[in-house]
Amino acid sequence: MKASEIRSKWLKFFESKGHKIEPSAPLVPHNDPSLLWINAGMAPLKPYFDGRIVPENPRIANSQKCIRTNDIENVGKTRRHHTFFEMLGNFSIGDYFKEEVITWAWEFLTDKEWIGFDPERLSVTVYPEDTEAFELWNKKIGIPEERIYKLQENFWDIGEGPCGPCTEIFYDRGDKYGDLNDPECWPGGENERFLEVWNLVFSQFNHNKDGSYTPLPNKNIDTGAGLERFASILQDVDSNFDTDLFQPIIQKTCELAGVKYKENDEQDVALKVIADHIRTVAFSVGDGVLPSNEGRGYVIRRLLRRAVRYGKVVLGMDKPFLYLLTPVVGEIMGVYYPEVVEKREFIEKVIRTEEERFHETLGGGLAILSELTEKARKEGLTTISGSDAFKLYDTYGFPFDLTEDYASEQGLTVDREGFDRAMQEQRDRARAARQESDSMKVQGGPLADFTVKSEFVGYTDLVTSAKVIAIVHEQQFVDLVGTGETCQVILDRTPFYAESGGQVSDHGYMTAGDTVLKVESVGKAPHGQHVHTVVVQAGVLRSGETVQATVTQDVREDIIKNHTATHLLHKALKEVLGDHVNQAGSLVAPERLRFDFSHFGSISAEELQEIERRVNAQIWNSLEVDISLKPIAEARAMGAMALFGEKYGDVVRVVRIGGYSLELCGGCHVSNTSQIGLFKLVSESGIGSGIRRIEATTGRQAYQYLDGQLQLLRDAASLLKSNITDVPKRVEGLFTQLKELSRENESLKAKLGGIEAGSLTDQVKAVNGVNVLAAEVSAGDMESLRNIVDQMKQKLGSAIIVLGAAAEDKVNLVAAVSQDLVGQGYHAGKLIKEVAAACGGSGGGRPDMAQAGGKDASKLKEALGTVERLVASK
Repeated sequence: MKASEIRSKWLKFFESKGHKIEPSAPLVPHNDPSLLWINAGMAPLKPYFDGRIVPENPRIANSQKCIRTNDIENVGKTRRHHTFFEMLGNFSIGDYFKEEVITWAWEFLTDKEWIGFDPERLSVTVYPEDTEAFELWNKKIGIPEERIYKLQENFWDIGEGPCGPCTEIFYDRGDKYGDLNDPECWPGGENERFLEVWNLVFSQFNHNKDGSYTPLPNKNIDTGAGLERFASILQDVDSNFDTDLFQPIIQKTCELAGVKYKENDEQDVALKVIADHIRTVAFSVGDGVLPSNEGRGYVIRRLLRRAVRYGKVVLGMDKPFLYLLTPVVGEIMGVYYPEVVEKREFIEKVIRTEEERFHETLGGGLAILSELTEKARKEGLTTISGSDAFKLYDTYGFPFDLTEDYASEQGLTVDREGFDRAMQEQRDRARAARQESDSMKVQGGPLADFTVKSEFVGYTDLVTSAKVIAIVHEQQFVDLVGTGETCQVILDRTPFYAESGGQVSDHGYMTAGDTVLKVESVGKAPHGQHVHTVVVQAGVLRSGETVQATVTQDVREDIIKNHTATHLLHKALKEVLGDHVNQAGSLVAPERLRFDFSHFGSISAEELQEIERRVNAQIWNSLEVDISLKPIAEARAMGAMALFGEKYGDVVRVVRIGGYSLELCGGCHVSNTSQIGLFKLVSESGIGSGIRRIEATTGRQAYQYLDGQLQLLRDAASLLKSNITDVPKRVEGLFTQLKELSRENESLKAKLGGIEAGSLTDQVKAVNGVNVLAAEVSAGDMESLRNIVDQMKQKLGSAIIVLGAAAEDKVNLVAAVSQDLVGQGYHAGKLIKEVAAACGGSGGGRPDMAQAGGKDASKLKEALGTVERLVASK
């Protein structure tokens, strides 16, 4: 049975049992900072399990793509370790429980319409205290007691929160996979015969803070089964890597490398590593994760480089090859995961570019490693130091095992302990830095337990009457503050937007009679209230009094133009560059907007022009901006994009801009795009691996920016004594004229050099029968100096020439030795080094030609005076 058929049967079976089929979520968790990757079928469903969202149907099933990277080193060396895998799952959110899930699991596994396992080959494990599960398996299903194993570890518990016992189902693969006389050959033991195919978790308790356990009001079911394991059994193969999920990739790699599978153990490990890692990398890039030096991007870069390293070192592939496997991944997985097919070209481009960069890194690392081995030999050492090996790893990404292999070929060893020590020191530094920057010490304070409600009315009102419900001064609640003091104020209702989602906070004033407070910034308290940092400009502010809160209107208007324009920009980027573009950060300020996004490679001037045109087109189309509140599931179903860094509750604000853009957003916006007026790109740049940044302006700032650019053009026209339209033509004419003048200048320099060379012949002296010329000349740069030296070489034939020229307190020096004198042991490089040292410089070069620089022009004559002595002593 093919893997795609197993997946299909799973989903159809549970659909027949009233389950809603949930599509596989992206590998990047949404609104879950506790996870780096989606690592289980339940992970994207956590909001249902913890009650944040009530599902339309309490019965859910899925086939979820997952990534786990906690044991990368085992991949390729065992039968079933993977970084990317599919988890089949069925879930009950407070609906059915043990009896139903056990009955359905047995039906799915043993009924010939579905999987059709021989019931005699199935065994289960249960938690010793879970008598209900034992009775269900034994009495209802009919599994004899000797095939039901009680294991203390069959309890799913990750600390505070829902937990419960579980039951695991095992398949007996037969005698060729293990001898029953082996004490480890039983379900749950360390063996290859009994393969766990399904785990059913009964979430029925709450693990409390005090360590006690109490029954949950709503009991849940969470199950997980590995598609790859099912395939290995149903296809009767030795390992997951021998299934149709991996074999096409392995066979394509064999074709590219010119090797055969199952002929060499070391090569087989490499083939398995490559097959596993290309699946992970292809799917991750398809979900918007690009190789980088941190977070998820670092994981992908590490896996990609690990696969390339195995290909290079074990399979002898010296050119990029991984990207050629992307179409094979698509052929295998594209039926259920169309994104890996639809985004194939982009995925290939990302992988190929990263491969090429790593090959360059390997080349540079090998050159440095060669120098290190040569240095060790000269110093009589047999070991490359751990610090040098770590520098290669840390700076150049050069793997330790590659350093070790190369050193071994050269008859050397590498100090592994020193390398590990340097690695640990770096981890300690990183941990200390994290503790410094992410320390929780600054949290808490008087607002940690302040729960009085505060209402934000600033979406519609910029002026409101409000009551002061708290004043904080110097980390303490106070009843009043006087003129000149800075404090934090919380109102029962406020029009001031608190900085979040990239949008900066509002500014403005609060007034009460003669009391005037300037609002300088607004943030959020631990319980969500808007906290206003204010300066008391006049009077006294008292807790409990009523103030008039007024947002500075023109600043807010500038902000909302930039915010709505950011949404338009996001959509335009996807249209022009591709759907892989995802927001990676933003800033919405009154004077400008900044938008960071994922994109691999540069952006052409034509693409930027088209992006700008599209945004302005939507502004001039006068699109209505509709804002509504929706349940998050409904908003997602509408296709609304979730923005980077935002945290969403059960009900979200959906911002729809005509039929063009649809995003979840808590920020402030214009009511019609025509209010934006104008959008102008100011700059575009790369700020990291796979991350680009655009800065732009709108409205009056865009006008001011363009007017400033136009004034620069007017100034240029004035200097060129032309009108604006003729500036390009005048500049082109000046460049042509400059080239002609430059040619004339070079010609004159050559003539002057010839004249100077002619006068230098009188300064030639004989030293030990050798013609020596050491003189100061007029030469504006090193090239002119070399030209004069070349002319003197032609005139003098056999000679040693050292010429120097002073320019702005610096010295240029050039030395030349004719070939016949080189044969006698004279060396221009050594000679120039000594002369340069005399005027505070350094340099060197070949035996026949060398150049140098000096710092002290006043010592030039003295330095040239040493030439005759140096020649005399060779």
